[in-house]
Amino acid sequence: MKNTMKKLSAVMLLAALAVFLMSMISVNYQKPWEVPAKFKNMENPVKADDESIKMGTMLYKKHCASCHGKAGKGDGVKARQLDTFPGDMSSDAYKSQTDGEMFYKSKFGRDEMPSYENKIEDEDMWHIVNYMKTF
Repeated sequence: MKNTMKKLSAVMLLAALAVFLMSMISVNYQKPWEVPAKFKNMENPVKADDESIKMGTMLYKKHCASCHGKAGKGDGVKARQLDTFPGDMSSDAYKSQTDGEMFYKSKFGRDEMPSYENKIEDEDMWHIVNYMKTF
């Protein structure tokens, strides 16, 4: 009887731990971000020169750094208030995206990422993309 109770207690403890771990995973899970082919294959019309990077830096600091952080690591002051991690723009996964993918995600947003469709002109968004690629 004693061994049965120990086994039952161990199973219940493992089940509780599994439920806890699953809840932690689901909180931080982000579904894949589908980008329409039209945008995925879009080429950046703004040359990534010093002037563009300077403009992108200014615009990024104004619109993006509060969540994404100064160096794009997802550690901005507002990031702690979000349910999902804003992403690390210095990661290989982020850098492997096309300019069009970066443009689309930044322009239209989803979930906690706000849309800048009516707030930032396309040319300025391309400057931001050029700057984000420097992380």
